[in-house]
Amino acid sequence: MGKGENWSALKLTLYKYILSEIWPNFLASLFISVFIVLASKLLPITELIISRGVRAVQVIRMVIYLLPDIITFALPAVTLIAVVVAFLRLSSDSEIIALKSSGVSIYQMLPPVVVFAFLGFLIAIIVSIAAVPWGNKSFKNLVFKIAESKADLGIRERIFCEPFDNVIFYINSFSSREKVMKGVFVADRRDNDITNTIIAEEAMIFPQPKQRIITLHFLKGTIFVAENNLETGRTIRFNTYDLNIGLKDIMAALASREKAPKELSVGELIEELGKTQKGDVRYNEMMIDLLEKFAIPLAVFLMGIIGVPLGAQIKSKGRSAGVRVSLGVFFVYYMCLAGARSICETAAISPAIGVWIPDLFLLISCIYLFRRVANERSVKLLPRFFVRSQGL
Repeated sequence: MGKGENWSALKLTLYKYILSEIWPNFLASLFISVFIVLASKLLPITELIISRGVRAVQVIRMVIYLLPDIITFALPAVTLIAVVVAFLRLSSDSEIIALKSSGVSIYQMLPPVVVFAFLGFLIAIIVSIAAVPWGNKSFKNLVFKIAESKADLGIRERIFCEPFDNVIFYINSFSSREKVMKGVFVADRRDNDITNTIIAEEAMIFPQPKQRIITLHFLKGTIFVAENNLETGRTIRFNTYDLNIGLKDIMAALASREKAPKELSVGELIEELGKTQKGDVRYNEMMIDLLEKFAIPLAVFLMGIIGVPLGAQIKSKGRSAGVRVSLGVFFVYYMCLAGARSICETAAISPAIGVWIPDLFLLISCIYLFRRVANERSVKLLPRFFVRSQGL
């Protein structure tokens, strides 16, 4: 076997070895991240089970629909943590020093990380384009179906009840089959400044799935409108009156977690953009969501590459140091992402430019870090106790 063949075999062995260090960290970090984010949503989901009688199967479906958004959010951080912790382990065991002594530069260790980061990019772009719109749309449809099926179950005859948030009912009789209520008293407290009290002879429930609202149609009654400071009030008599209960009022803790453009596919976003006037708030929101379907996957790729010089610089033997540094970098990236989104929504900067600012930050950081590490210089932006005390 020639020298070239030996070197090729050694490189292949090295690449497999580096990948074997990265993948377990990636899977463990992804599982923990998904679990933590889901745990933060367990309280409103538990409230649905207890107060609204939602079945376990429906709760499981909710969790499945939430997963694409959670995975998209977590992938940049998880990819960075996986690479940083892998190279931290190689660095703390002096394996990187041994490789450099054998003539292997930091750039020659990069190919397996590029492959891993590219796979992360592909996963992110597939989830962002296909799974996120499906998850958001399915989640809101399920919430509406639950509200539609449970609305009549939450209404009790001659008992004060609250089937919708901040909408209190008292009725004399209710036909669940025809969805007709008689002798109706309703207190609508959804407005922070005004309370509307409705008294009607009869009312009916009309679900409207396309608009995702439930309409309460009142017949022959009176509305008492009173400001919450009790300074003013007025009385309105009506023959018919419609009260709309929107999705955000049905299960506010869960239903309003995302804007409507998040439910649209790439094709639907492009179609809607063509119908919306450029510069409108909705236009900017849809443009941001469209571009982020590609900008966030690119961030996943760049996070993976940045992990190499970061992990090689940290001197601590524990993995916690790598996790802390990774989360610090992700926090800065996420602040850039949130700030760019806010600025683009106000049209201060065009979304076509602003959405790419976080990726530009990552690209510049990547170039800076590799130049420092390749020249055997410590990274000045890292806390001193994290960094190997070699170089200037």
